[in-house]
Amino acid sequence: MIATKGYAAQSPTTDLAPWNFERREVGPHDVQFDIAYCGVCHSDLHQIKNEWFPGIFPMVPGHEIVGTVTKVGSAVKKFKVGELAGVGCLVDSCRTCDNCKHGLEQYCMNGSVGTYNSKGKDGVPTYGGYSNTIVVHEDFVVHVSEKLSLAAVAPLLCAGITTYSPLKHWKVGKGHKLAVLGLGGLGHMGVKFGVALGAEVTVLSTSPSKEADAKKLGAHKFIVTTNKEQVKNAKGYFDFILDTVSAPHDFRMYLSMLKTNGTHILVGVPPENLQIHPFGIIDGRKSVAGSSIGGLPETQEMLDFCAEKNIVSDIELIDIKDITKAYDRMVKGDVRYRFVIDMKTL
Repeated sequence: MIATKGYAAQSPTTDLAPWNFERREVGPHDVQFDIAYCGVCHSDLHQIKNEWFPGIFPMVPGHEIVGTVTKVGSAVKKFKVGELAGVGCLVDSCRTCDNCKHGLEQYCMNGSVGTYNSKGKDGVPTYGGYSNTIVVHEDFVVHVSEKLSLAAVAPLLCAGITTYSPLKHWKVGKGHKLAVLGLGGLGHMGVKFGVALGAEVTVLSTSPSKEADAKKLGAHKFIVTTNKEQVKNAKGYFDFILDTVSAPHDFRMYLSMLKTNGTHILVGVPPENLQIHPFGIIDGRKSVAGSSIGGLPETQEMLDFCAEKNIVSDIELIDIKDITKAYDRMVKGDVRYRFVIDMKTL
């Protein structure tokens, strides 16, 4: 076994703190890499607090992981020692269902294995990237370009692919009017990708103060959703709304902004069930859809696209001892736009 240092929550009521544990030895198809940086996702906080479902404790969060390969198994063909590598939200799946065969491991019909707060096929809990090293099957490791800032690449493994995947699935691009609802960790990546794909991008936000940031990120327009006149003027305007908001919000108002045949795409997860009146969808043949992360082929495609277009996340690098403070700031929206842990501080 491989001795590993990390930060873990021992229960839903305790803060993260140093915790030593063991990773499995590198098997024939495994890749081990030293973790240089790990992004901080809001879902990390949801899971250590048991806000979605009962967790597996102790829990080491983190699924936006990048670093340098230190060891490969005897049968590994995709990676070499010294290369940059990354791991996102998944570390395994059944590989045999129809979804897995089509590169949609995130929708594995037999249940994919999460990078943390999950159990592998051997029944052993998985531990995430708030740690110094990780061992993963090569099929669930991705290549990272040396052209980009490694720390700023880390959030692409969740925030990036979560917004890239639906934009590609619905073929958003030139000639489309895209609204990005919310300008946080997910939203700022939605803006960057929407612009890079050629769409006209508008940010929808309750915060007028975010307009300057939205324009810096490349947004063409900005609508303050508490301004009734601006909302009225946007009626029937958008082909797509990419909804990144995880707080309760008024779907009726946003559906009114869609064109006929428009689609409202959920990637944020509000805490309550959706409240949508049928007429909001029937009137205009509109759709409300959802999207999770991407599969491994699409995640690699996204990273290659980012290398080509020079796209990374806007980040604030933190010391791991400040993770609880970072969570507090994240809840308040006080981050532009993603915290990333420097693992040298572990």
